[in-house]
Amino acid sequence: MTRGRIVGTGSTTPMRVLTNKDLEKIVDTTDEWITRRTGIKERRISSDGQGENTSEMGTKASLKALDMSGISPEDLDMIVVGTVTPDCQFPSVACLVQKDLGAGKAVAFDVSAGCSGFLYALSVADNAIVTGSCRNALVVGAERLSAITNWDDRTTCVLLGDGSGAVVLTAGTEDDGILSTHLQSDGNFWNLLYTADATCKIPEILDTVEGKPFYLKMDGNRLFKKAVPCLANIAVSALEHHGLSRDDVKLMIPHQANIRIIQAVAERMLIPMDKVYTNLHKYGNTSSASIPIALDEAYREGLLEPGDYVLLVTFGAGLTWGASVVKWSI
Repeated sequence: MTRGRIVGTGSTTPMRVLTNKDLEKIVDTTDEWITRRTGIKERRISSDGQGENTSEMGTKASLKALDMSGISPEDLDMIVVGTVTPDCQFPSVACLVQKDLGAGKAVAFDVSAGCSGFLYALSVADNAIVTGSCRNALVVGAERLSAITNWDDRTTCVLLGDGSGAVVLTAGTEDDGILSTHLQSDGNFWNLLYTADATCKIPEILDTVEGKPFYLKMDGNRLFKKAVPCLANIAVSALEHHGLSRDDVKLMIPHQANIRIIQAVAERMLIPMDKVYTNLHKYGNTSSASIPIALDEAYREGLLEPGDYVLLVTFGAGLTWGASVVKWSI
């Protein structure tokens, strides 16, 4: 069976670091409260004119993934970007990344699925490879959440950050690669996480942030109660689909939303936290970018070897959620 194999990973984050202590100067909060409630210590915030808008970060992460893969941009057949914060309403971030890479023959488009955008995009690209319509694909998660943050809302502004991650897929017939991706959504709960129309005031210390005419709103308590069972259930179903158990998983890489959600999911699945990769203490919630950033860092830290089973799980606005089982191939 032909399936998509991950042969390259890459990631990038902005230069500017916004710490919890910095946020104490913006809203009524403390480092202790943020750390205890979220597990986040700092996040990266993009700046105008520094090559850090959504498409530019997407291109940087893509170049690193392509370099690792040994595949040239000219050989890409498809570019799929998961994002909810494009540079502009259209054209797509993917088309801008295509332009910057010089990937002339690749079909390029975006996927909007909230924080689940990367896994949705991964599924699209993998299915194209499985059906034979694509051989080499670039899958990107890129976000500039600082542009849609309400900096007066201490319940959400402490969570969000910017960044991008990417993977390169190529067709293969080995027994490794993306074994399957399982996706679900439920629009009945759209109002737990959505954007409202308005332009928010940018704090003085963040004058390099370019705000958009809408901002994120979230019902955190209800979202938590919905996210934990959805994530745990779809992760278990994805493993059972291949006759695998939690003991077979070398590493679970969840969407980096909140440490309490991650811990609760791991507890439900009886997976020890030393088998769960987290980096949200450094970057916060980067939406579609969080899983590919974490995947890239985990691999470069030497935590993954060929043949290891990796479980990717995500949850986002829509509501959307999903899980992917990968047998590591590099």
